[in-house]
Amino acid sequence: MNNELKLTDNSKAFLENLRLYLFSSGKNSDEIEEIVEELEVHLSEAEKSGKPIEKIIGKSPKEYMEMVSNEMVIDYRTWIKYICLIVLGSFSFTIFPDLLKGNLSYSLLQIVGHIVISVVFIASIFTGFKYISTTNQSIKKQGLILFSIGILPIALFVGLIYLNRAVDTPIIHFGNTGSLIIGIITALFIIGMSLWAKTWTLIIILALLTLPDYLLSLTPLKYETQLIISLLITYGGIALYLWISNKLEKK
Repeated sequence: MNNELKLTDNSKAFLENLRLYLFSSGKNSDEIEEIVEELEVHLSEAEKSGKPIEKIIGKSPKEYMEMVSNEMVIDYRTWIKYICLIVLGSFSFTIFPDLLKGNLSYSLLQIVGHIVISVVFIASIFTGFKYISTTNQSIKKQGLILFSIGILPIALFVGLIYLNRAVDTPIIHFGNTGSLIIGIITALFIIGMSLWAKTWTLIIILALLTLPDYLLSLTPLKYETQLIISLLITYGGIALYLWISNKLEKK
């Protein structure tokens, strides 16, 4: 957004909501920025002339957003890529711990369940973002919505674990070679994602979730002791990493 243009808080909020609405509608990010920047100029000129924002967008911001969205083409290629990344990302947190235990084997229910949960998660993100962008919700309510979206896949994965124990479905065994290939592909995926995002967050969190259990299993400690120490290292390590990252960003 052009920093030289002076806008009221109301106009700035609308532009941010429009960007969020178009993003959650599956539109191309470059086209979104072009439209937002063009509208920013129009709003700035209107405000300089003493005109209210309604002169540009009408009385209903939601209807204006829908109108702009309907005039744009959905960027299917980009969003299919994002869906694949989320599905593979969810699998990676299962694959690495399982690889340390031996060859990989998953039931058909587990594989299908991961895909379904990922799709539900993406749909909930889109729905939540659209709702937030078109309704005037308080910060607390927005936080509650985002928290609910974040908790949803965790609850579904826990449910999948218990369902997999109760329902018998065919099990796919990948063997030594298959497990090795999947492990290499997953490692390359994690590294590629980290390089693309320019952050070590995914690698560090994955290591903290995976390595403590494995390393402690090699010790003579009792299982209960291993579990407690592992939880302390994992969640303490994640909290410490997030705290350090936050401090570095503020510098």
